[in-house]
Amino acid sequence: MDNTQKKQASLILWIVVCFWFAQYVYIPYQTTYLILESISSNLVGIIIGAYGISQLMLRLPAGILADLSSNHKLFIIVGSLFAGGASLSRILLPDDIGFFLGNILSGTASATWISFMILYMSFFSQNDQIRATSRIIMANNAGMLLGFVTSTLLYDKVGMMMICAFSLSAGLIGFVLAFFLQSTKPSNYTNKVSFKELIKVTANKNLVLFSCLALVQQGVQMSTTMSFTNQIVQELGGSNLIIGVSSIIYMLSAVVFARLASTKFLEIMSMKRWICFSFLFLGIYCVLVPQTDSIVLVCLLQLIPGIGTGILFSLLTSSAMQTIPEQKRSTAMGFFQAVYALGMTVFPIISGSIYEHLSMKYAFIFLAGMCFLAGTVSLIHFRRQEKSGRGVDKKREVYHQV
Repeated sequence: MDNTQKKQASLILWIVVCFWFAQYVYIPYQTTYLILESISSNLVGIIIGAYGISQLMLRLPAGILADLSSNHKLFIIVGSLFAGGASLSRILLPDDIGFFLGNILSGTASATWISFMILYMSFFSQNDQIRATSRIIMANNAGMLLGFVTSTLLYDKVGMMMICAFSLSAGLIGFVLAFFLQSTKPSNYTNKVSFKELIKVTANKNLVLFSCLALVQQGVQMSTTMSFTNQIVQELGGSNLIIGVSSIIYMLSAVVFARLASTKFLEIMSMKRWICFSFLFLGIYCVLVPQTDSIVLVCLLQLIPGIGTGILFSLLTSSAMQTIPEQKRSTAMGFFQAVYALGMTVFPIISGSIYEHLSMKYAFIFLAGMCFLAGTVSLIHFRRQEKSGRGVDKKREVYHQV
């Protein structure tokens, strides 16, 4: 990587921080704000799930268009503008309608996240893809963390509308910075592929499996740390400051583990164990959070989903892209993100409905069950992969003996 590429890669990371700050600065107080506005828990779940609806619809088309045009700079510019514009909707309509429309626009912005990742990863060799993925996810989490710290310190003083104004400003800063990205296309996009060839990538079994596992991880994250865990803290008597601190602990954990995922720390266990144990601990988190009466314990438990966001999601992303040709990666990434966006849409809606008709505890039990199921599926996959590998090795031995 030459100096120009290093500067471009660093610029992308700064834009990523602004982008995700704009997308998440209001998140710690979104649920509590809406409920205080006398909006039902069921409708709150729908509003939160709306963030994933536009992603679900647009991420695959965005990926295909990115592969066909290779103009990632344009997608990053548009995405940053939409990230800020979403909060303009919340400012103009500070009710359920404004937040619903804002979440749709935020989801549309997140559909362009494909181009952020693909352009950044294009600066790294194949052997450094896991490290590159971890770094951009760390920048992603750093933007969220900065947003959470900002809202925690200022929410009680300035209120939700000013927090949304910060979101608007960050989106516009990212929008301006994006114009300084080079519009030249990486060399691996010189060979164009047809639309039909791009669509075929969605049949890749490895891509489908890890997309579904990411669906669970992202769905659980959106339903717990980004939503109903904050409601539990409030019901236990936690102030807005405590709710913010709880979110900061989660995001700080995510940033730290994402950073560790880009180092040799990841080598202390195999990928199979990291993925399986991460889902196991995420399930345990979902079991414990609604059972406790201690705000301190809930805050400490927030360290667990940080592993899921920092390490598990990095591994799922890089594993999904492992067998995808360079010319089809935007489409594959679009499919991957569209699938996990389904989890971000459906899980909060289901959790909100269970909470409305039964209780918060049963909503979290549902989420825990999904984590344990995902962990079991991943374990079966890796065991089959190991058996298949041993079978190939045995055939090679017999061949060489003959």
